[in-house]
Amino acid sequence: MAGAVRQQAAAREKGPAPVDPAPELPVARVLVDVPLAHLDRPFDYTVPRKLDADVVAGSRVKVRFAGQDVDGFVLERVPSSEHPGRLAPLRRAVSGEPVLSRAVAALSEEVAARYAGTRSDVLRLAVPPRHATVEKQESVPASPVEVDPAEVAADWAPYDGGRFTGRLAAGESPHAVWAALPGEDWARLLALAAAATAASGRGALLCAPDRRDVDRLDAALTSVLGAGRHVVLAADAGPSARYRAFLAVARGAVRIVVGTRAAAFAPVHDLGLVAMWDDGDDLYAEPRAPYPHTREVLLTRGQLEGCAVLVGGFARTVEGEYLIRTGWAEELSADRRVLRARSPHVAITGATDRELERDPRARSARLPRAVFDAVRAGLEQGPVLLQTPRQGYVTSLACDRCRAPARCRACTGPLRILAPTDPPTCRWCGVSEPQWACPECGGRGLRAPVLGERRTAEELGRAFPAVPVRTSGGERVLAEVGAEPALVVATPGAEPVAAGGYSCVVLLDTWLMLARPDLRTGEESLRRWLNAVALGRPAGDGGRVLAVGEPSDPVLQALVRWDPVGFAQREMAERQSAHLPPASRLATVTGTEPDLESALASLRLPAGSEVLGPVPVTLPAGPVPPRAAGEPDLQRLVLRVPRAAGPALSRALVELNGVRSARKLTSLRVQVDPVGLE
Repeated sequence: MAGAVRQQAAAREKGPAPVDPAPELPVARVLVDVPLAHLDRPFDYTVPRKLDADVVAGSRVKVRFAGQDVDGFVLERVPSSEHPGRLAPLRRAVSGEPVLSRAVAALSEEVAARYAGTRSDVLRLAVPPRHATVEKQESVPASPVEVDPAEVAADWAPYDGGRFTGRLAAGESPHAVWAALPGEDWARLLALAAAATAASGRGALLCAPDRRDVDRLDAALTSVLGAGRHVVLAADAGPSARYRAFLAVARGAVRIVVGTRAAAFAPVHDLGLVAMWDDGDDLYAEPRAPYPHTREVLLTRGQLEGCAVLVGGFARTVEGEYLIRTGWAEELSADRRVLRARSPHVAITGATDRELERDPRARSARLPRAVFDAVRAGLEQGPVLLQTPRQGYVTSLACDRCRAPARCRACTGPLRILAPTDPPTCRWCGVSEPQWACPECGGRGLRAPVLGERRTAEELGRAFPAVPVRTSGGERVLAEVGAEPALVVATPGAEPVAAGGYSCVVLLDTWLMLARPDLRTGEESLRRWLNAVALGRPAGDGGRVLAVGEPSDPVLQALVRWDPVGFAQREMAERQSAHLPPASRLATVTGTEPDLESALASLRLPAGSEVLGPVPVTLPAGPVPPRAAGEPDLQRLVLRVPRAAGPALSRALVELNGVRSARKLTSLRVQVDPVGLE
């Protein structure tokens, strides 16, 4: 026993046994999967001879790091290392499959630098988990794409005469921001753009905000290209199906990809086009660190790989307008006469003077008489869409006598009603309040200032008893409805497509969407309304739109004129005068007050920086999580710099994270250019 201990001690003194290195390129540069900012760099390892065949650029390996085995990606193999000491050997080759392409590795580095994050966090978004069984299967190569250039040009003719897709087919790489016409089959046009790119021998990558839009693109690509010439990359496809599609792209078997935000990192070979639909949708904002936005990932990729870029939607984001104003992208939009011919008639309605004389409370009526008349007329021609901004049944309650908000007696949370026969319950803690009484006036009556789509459908069902009523929202979203008369009540973003278009579209509670305290309230409201209005029929076919709101509101006026471009230009001017993005760059840093003070003391900000705050973090509606005794509340700093100083701000934040990580200080939450800033 003593001899064995002495042998082990002697072995430790001698160090590890020498490793027989690979005969060629014996050093692997590995990006280790460690989410610590001060360790966000490649490390050199010796490639043992026995692992030589399986260790290739982009493959997965296991390495010894900080006393434990961790995952890593091989960035490259080189003949020697600049490290003066002896290199540790690779522990194991997980797989010989190259899943991290050189282009995606470079993209991950740029995205991490842009958003002040680490490459390991970005690669978790870019490379799906391994599925060993799928990896053993071969990927069937897709047959060549055949496309008629005249057909592509004809469909795109209303915008630029088909010149954009003609340039794609010729192997060029134009940049464009596309304003789609109402009622446009946008999925088919994007599929045709991908087909034109494929005709030049290059790949295409198309992103959509949610699975329903991805399914539309999937069907359009199948119709235009035929089956088997593209793959779908979506998180809800399941681990094996997603990894199978990913490998088909990584191996070059398929060069056309459609998917949600994670597809922006797909390793498409010979990438010729990156495109996205409805870039203002908040689903494109990644909720995991380092919180990249899909639009910025695709724009960065367009720069790095020199490919074409297409950003489209019915609405125009301020960022899209900025790309046009700076000359980076051209504008794709139709002539005003074509727009008028394709648009439904849009009007804003409220209570009339006669209704106010008869009932003064009609001013606050949710469904004025004009809405009922329009719905009744619309049902004679086809389906009618009603957009309501809230899900559920009755989402908010107030005292019927004094209008004070109805609150829970246990936690002061807001009360709601989930179903027609249910008593009021608390939205935060779930406590039932069947005997609620107003603490202000003692009244027991309740009114509903805000109704959800299910209560709206119930009221409309009583008003039109012979008409079927369908709801779409929450966990039950309809993709399509037929051309027969029906009432369709949907929340924003969940509006189904109607065969032949809706005869009438009603936008309810517009005041509620405009009351959000956010930088993008007007832009987001107009985007959601335009997406709903675009589902209606043209005015020449009887299409009509009614928005229940204030006629003088500038956002509603932009809707009436179908003028997303003019609205984006005005928003851009206001953002520039207020020094807000995209004219400037912002970053938020969240932590406790002592941590923020120490961070500010060590943060090397670029010239022209402004420090706003700190201010207490606004907690989301819901129960407040318990805190330990004496634990300080979170606060948030806002750092603002001129746009040209944006890269310097990101570098300063990366340096701050590295210093705090090396000193084992509490980590701070850093977000660069967050989508929302309340």
